[in-house]
Amino acid sequence: MSIRTERLGAVIKRDLGQIIQKSYQASGSFVTVTKVEVTPDLMIAKVHLSVYAPGKDEEALFAHLEENKANIRKDLADKIRHQVRRIPELHFINDQTAEYVEKMENLFQKVRKEREERHNSSEEE
Repeated sequence: MSIRTERLGAVIKRDLGQIIQKSYQASGSFVTVTKVEVTPDLMIAKVHLSVYAPGKDEEALFAHLEENKANIRKDLADKIRHQVRRIPELHFINDQTAEYVEKMENLFQKVRKEREERHNSSEEE
């Protein structure tokens, strides 16, 4: 990635995070922009989102984002219009990193517990 695409990605991440958080704050969902990848031609931005929505369907939230993509892009344009000529098209991607980390941590805890049980049983013998 070039410096320009990295800078634009950082700007989009910051501003889009504010826009999305403001729109979903009242619903009880916590949406975080974890990463933004911008294509070399600056026309497409892949926005990775981490969603914490207890008791709510993440798919419905992403469907709502897709429906309101034009409004979100317009709000983003209002913030960054002096920095770029064209506002990139937004592609929202569900970032499963947090769930993956939690799953791996649970597996590690299970292995530690089994190891302790084996160690304790070998000491008793």
